[in-house]
Amino acid sequence: MPLATIEVIKDVFTSAEKHELIEKVTEAMIAVEGEALRPVTWVRLVEIDQGNWAVGGQRLTAAAVHAMAGKAKAA
Repeated sequence: MPLATIEVIKDVFTSAEKHELIEKVTEAMIAVEGEALRPVTWVRLVEIDQGNWAVGGQRLTAAAVHAMAGKAKAA
């Protein structure tokens, strides 16, 4: 069975955005693997606490990710 795991920083994505990620990744897997595998295609979203993810030695927060994406979001 296909399993896709997506790791994201907590509070970066809204509930609706997480739902959309799950739907689109599922559709991508089905496009490759075939419709018959839909019932057993797993997609997991794993949220990493803010500050427990770093790039280039710099710890990231949701606000930092939003700033990098050019978005202002409420935390």
